[in-house]
Amino acid sequence: MTTHDEDFDEFAAAAWPRLRRSAYLLTGDHHLAEDLAQTALARTYASWRRVRRSDALAYARKVLVNANIDRLRRRRLSEFGGPGADGLIDGWPTGTAGPEIADERDEIVRLLAGLTERERRVVVLRHYFDLSEAEVARELRIAPGTVKSALSRGLRKLRVTADAATFVQEGLR
Repeated sequence: MTTHDEDFDEFAAAAWPRLRRSAYLLTGDHHLAEDLAQTALARTYASWRRVRRSDALAYARKVLVNANIDRLRRRRLSEFGGPGADGLIDGWPTGTAGPEIADERDEIVRLLAGLTERERRVVVLRHYFDLSEAEVARELRIAPGTVKSALSRGLRKLRVTADAATFVQEGLR
């Protein structure tokens, strides 16, 4: 194995969990998430000589987001669906343990599923990857004002939906 391949293998092993979680947040489906993450790594490998080591994750993330956009453009009816069967996001940072983690992760995915594709992409890039509004705009090739409005609408929907879910849960007790 060459140094080129060893470098990529090291990168791929480190980047895989985050790419897969990101893809799951974008799609709400574990199988599609794995496909997208694999596609992102395959395309990153094809360009590995051009990818600067310090920017490798950013490059792979951009490939992942673009692959998801391409998938949506050619989406078939068979690809429609809600969140994955178990609704978990492995490794999502949280302060709780046990069943509470699964509940929180499931709720996050359900909440994101209520957003439009653009809102979901903007929220995930802005808050999961912690990119600035300008970086999100550059990555999605949209105007910064579009990022701000999509983020505002998305967060408002998330708040309303989360508040409604809390109200229903408290009413059931």
